[in-house]
Amino acid sequence: MSTIKNHVQLIGNVGQEPTITNLESGKKVARFSMATNENYKDNKGEKQTETNWHTVVAWGKVAEIIEKYVDKGKEIGITGKLKTRTYETESGITRYITEVEANEILLLGTK
Repeated sequence: MSTIKNHVQLIGNVGQEPTITNLESGKKVARFSMATNENYKDNKGEKQTETNWHTVVAWGKVAEIIEKYVDKGKEIGITGKLKTRTYETESGITRYITEVEANEILLLGTK
């Protein structure tokens, strides 16, 4: 049961070219946005699509796979966990960021 405490699975399309950063430690980190679509019928019975955007971060080997094979528009599946961090702006306002930290990636589609 402990493996599902903080578990995220998403299938969607990459919204922008991934940003790859090489850290001084030699590790890589990849960041990109990902869109997931949910279809439903409204009160009139018409099909509607709701799009949600997610910020995804991947480290190490997963980041290397993303660097080689993932481009804007590519359909992918990821598993990972939610991570929330905070920072303070120059004007003293605290900002919160929630990201999906990917630990596995599945390459789908043909784009």
